[in-house]
Amino acid sequence: MKILRRQLAYTVDFAVCVMANRVQRRHRLDASSRAALEAYIAECESLTPAEFFAAPPIDHPSEPEPGTGLPILRWQTPRPSGYPANDHAHALLFMPHPGAPTVLMLHALASTSDKGYRVWASRFNAAGWNAAFIHLPYHYSRVPPGCRNGELAITPDLVRTAQGLRQGVTELRQLMAWLRAQGIGEFGLWATSYGGWIGALLLGIEPAFRFAVLQTPIVNVAHAIWQSGMARHLRAELVRCGITQALVQRHEHLTFPTCVRPACGPERVILAAGIWDNIVLAEDVVALHDAWSGSTYLPVEQGHFGFRMAEECFRHLRRHHFVDGAD
Repeated sequence: MKILRRQLAYTVDFAVCVMANRVQRRHRLDASSRAALEAYIAECESLTPAEFFAAPPIDHPSEPEPGTGLPILRWQTPRPSGYPANDHAHALLFMPHPGAPTVLMLHALASTSDKGYRVWASRFNAAGWNAAFIHLPYHYSRVPPGCRNGELAITPDLVRTAQGLRQGVTELRQLMAWLRAQGIGEFGLWATSYGGWIGALLLGIEPAFRFAVLQTPIVNVAHAIWQSGMARHLRAELVRCGITQALVQRHEHLTFPTCVRPACGPERVILAAGIWDNIVLAEDVVALHDAWSGSTYLPVEQGHFGFRMAEECFRHLRRHHFVDGAD
């Protein structure tokens, strides 16, 4: 049975890599792309993470979600991308406990349904927590016309990719400030894959987390760009336009999780990796665990995709009293 599960994990990861490269063939760089990237990096190079992710306050009332009545908070992003659909931040709130800690749920790249996150929100609610599910840049309600869910989040256009990360972190900081104004002072983080990348950057500047769970997070950005099977087309486009790894690394202090130190303390961080993951290598998650001395490393028998990891992570939170209450 274990051999079959491992083979299935490899097969699913391979199929996703093939599909991702097919989608990315829709996106090509042009003769101005290298100059645009150089100008963007030069503009941001002297910024600190606090400056790069500066978050002006928002003052918006929530509105009911059609069909459920759950509150939705929507606001204009302070970091516009030029795609009107993407420039409206969106958070679905599960808030049955006034003033209780709130877990921020950040989905994976190209996540196709929020049903599972709604189930996890109910489980956190049963444990006495509130929850917020955030539509990350270029996903769900933020998909530009003619694009697929998440298609524009990671492409050969590294300026757009970096700006999406900046949007994601900045908007989360705005949401946290808005929730603080509602009397909420403590948070949790439940983040997966692309959401784990954004979550790791958020941890570098926001200390008010009781726990942070990063599941198969994209942490080794250099590997993701220059070696990953998901980035074959992306990599070919960068090479064709003369964009080098050395140029990209000039932006690492702002967008690479390996340059981050959790402000909440690494002992509150759980790093979960699929031991059969061919997209985010377990060894890269282990390396971050070593760098974040005191964090917890949780290996799980799955590939990049699967349901076992979330269950293992939640059990860890319950076992170590990060969350309590009925399940």
